Amino acid sequence: MGHSKADKAKSHERIVRVAASRFRETGVDGIGVADLMKDAGLTHGGFYRHFDSREELVAEAVECALQDGSEAVAAVARIKQAPLAAVIDAYLSMVHRDNLAASCAVTTMAADVARSNERARSAYTQQVGVYLDLLTTLIPGDKEKTRRMKAIAALSTLVGAISMARAVNDEKLSREILKSAADELKAQLG
Repeated sequence: MGHSKADKAKSHERIVRVAASRFRETGVDGIGVADLMKDAGLTHGGFYRHFDSREELVAEAVECALQDGSEAVAAVARIKQAPLAAVIDAYLSMVHRDNLAASCAVTTMAADVARSNERARSAYTQQVGVYLDLLTTLIPGDKEKTRRMKAIAALSTLVGAISMARAVNDEKLSREILKSAADELKAQLG
């Protein structure tokens, strides 16, 4: 790879990473291409050297954000003692609630992805599958079908609780939502 190709690849990656972060914070429609390029330290005019369309950037940013979340959850799940409880506690933490730019894209980007292109929706679907597989392996029990059903309910609870905790404007209620959901999941899932 020549110097200019290497520079272009680094710039492309920087744009995607900035977009992944900002889309989680503001939503896909919350920031324009000019501001994304500025945040990446590049000019607006260079956008089309990297992407054919804004939709292409959206798809790549969704994929990047989902991959980041997958790596973070997998790292927590590798904790030797009580990995399921560790995943629940990390996901329903105030740090996760408050750090939208680095938070799980399954939560922050759900509404945007539902209205997005097929590539973004496929990436989202794949990541939901990854989380369900992970939770299914962490949930105790003999029957995989039962563990999978519990994993679907658990993931739905995690995503819903963190979303609600972010949306309410009452700090006490927000913390109560996170704690109640975490306590119930851990009690139900053993």
